[in-house]
Amino acid sequence: MDSVPDLKASDAPGRLKVGEPIAIIDIGSNSVRLVAYEGLTRAPTPIYNEKVLAGLGRHVATTGRLDDEAVARALKALQRFRVLCRTIGVADIHVLATAAARDASNGETFLQQAADACGCAVELLSGAREAELSALGVISGSYQPDGIVGDLGGGSLELVDVAGDDVGRGITLRLGGLALQDLSENSPKKARRIVREGLERAEPLRSLKGRTFYAVGGTWRALARLHQADRGYPLRVMHGYEIDPEEGLRFLELVEEAEATSLKEIEAVSEARRPLLAYGAIVLEEIIRAGRPAEISVSVLGVREGLLYEMLTPKARALDPLIEAADEFNTLRSRAPPHARELRAWTDRFVATAGLPETVSDRRYRHAACLLADIGWRASPDYRGEQSFNLIANAGFVAIDHPGRAYLGLSVFFRHEGLQPEKASPKLREIAGEHLFHRARLLAGLMRVAYPVSIAMAGVLPRVPLVMRNGAIVLQLPRDLAALASDRLTVRLKQLARLLDVEARVEVVG
Repeated sequence: MDSVPDLKASDAPGRLKVGEPIAIIDIGSNSVRLVAYEGLTRAPTPIYNEKVLAGLGRHVATTGRLDDEAVARALKALQRFRVLCRTIGVADIHVLATAAARDASNGETFLQQAADACGCAVELLSGAREAELSALGVISGSYQPDGIVGDLGGGSLELVDVAGDDVGRGITLRLGGLALQDLSENSPKKARRIVREGLERAEPLRSLKGRTFYAVGGTWRALARLHQADRGYPLRVMHGYEIDPEEGLRFLELVEEAEATSLKEIEAVSEARRPLLAYGAIVLEEIIRAGRPAEISVSVLGVREGLLYEMLTPKARALDPLIEAADEFNTLRSRAPPHARELRAWTDRFVATAGLPETVSDRRYRHAACLLADIGWRASPDYRGEQSFNLIANAGFVAIDHPGRAYLGLSVFFRHEGLQPEKASPKLREIAGEHLFHRARLLAGLMRVAYPVSIAMAGVLPRVPLVMRNGAIVLQLPRDLAALASDRLTVRLKQLARLLDVEARVEVVG
């Protein structure tokens, strides 16, 4: 007899009960994309993501019309997306259209056809509204963002200021890749002049100096992927990937001058998008020169996620999406999810009694790592560290930078593999930085004490506090748990103590 229970799709153990799936169809100038999300949450997880490079915006800048073949491709994609949403069981579909449909003389006719094809109303976004939603998308996926959001599509570039939860007044410029290719008659030199002229009146760029430029859009994500390959960068996640502006200028000039086929990892970029790389590189280069940002940060969240964020209640928007996503992983993969929450509180107490200084980011990252500490338990013991690191460092987390990703992954890696620093690759150590690398080993040392005592079961850690007292680490065990004081536990306590250059002991109390 099959021991696996017979479950409906809606009862799948790998799915969270967060309401009905919700989908957004984005009819852009270059691509038409469907993203179906598990539910409307602070950290939405896509169930399904598909795009079709229809090229609606091609030649609109010069002819003023949507190309008939592009329209046919887009409508065919929308018909398919309608069936996919029905198959997934999506209860709520939002369809958005942007620059191509906005600028074309036959755009209204197309929108009517699009509504018939997908079976629901289509919202045509103004340039200002598109900029606003892009900014909300960045806010939803960043921790206290401060800078300028730039959303580069096929037809337009939207620029808007963000500071915390505040969104400035956005502008839209006809500087999208397809528009530039069209207006410049395939001349990068002419395209550069068009970009410079366009950016001269871009008010948001005047406040960019020394702040972050948040790059949104498929062409810029493709450029970032190529930049990672050029550096031999070990993490492949796009969100939160940062590029130093000066280093970025060197790379962008290389992209503009090189044949696309000669670039590393070019196969990862669709053939339809490759001709747009040089135009995207020109726009980003001119933004860097005009605005002088402190850093370029890639955001995979934009208009679609901005709309979802806007739909949340104020209470839900106030939640930390990193902590929410980590707790979802904990719920789906840990042996006893409440244990991870107890581990978080257990480490809180130790940090407080030890007087360890923590920034807000340090604390957020430690809490997330505690929630993720047991997600690799089903793997072979020899593989748990590596698998946990890969799951964590490459997860779809937001509101975290790449040093933070490295910290989360290394914390759980060291928990399984031991605290020797040489076990981690030099590149990962470099990404984390010395501060977070040390903190990862310290948290791993705490976990390596907590797990032999609690064996990942809830209810134990609140009874066995670990504190710093009189210059020594003290693990307090009640008499009914005194037998847990094994040689293995003592060794791990001493390993932790060495990281802090203190003594360690176990006390039986009560």
